[in-house]
Amino acid sequence: MTTLLLALAITTAQVLLGLAMACAAWRLARGPRAQDRVLGLDALYVNAMLLLLSFGIQTGRTLYFEAALVIALLGFASTVALAKFLMRGEVIE
Repeated sequence: MTTLLLALAITTAQVLLGLAMACAAWRLARGPRAQDRVLGLDALYVNAMLLLLSFGIQTGRTLYFEAALVIALLGFASTVALAKFLMRGEVIE
């Protein structure tokens, strides 16, 4: 019973993360300002990372965890670069 409940909870989480990714993609495409688009991109990469982690938990493969780590690192770096660009107009001084 607990294995079935765990599988149902993971599947539900994956569906909800997919819906959250769709909402973030909509904000990324239709954001009225650049700051809204950066927040949409930030939410999109966090949701993609969590979706990969849930796939890793479901299948038990370590490849998903490594891919989630790469997405987290690149997403953080891109968010910092975009925020610096919006604040100063340049990334590299």
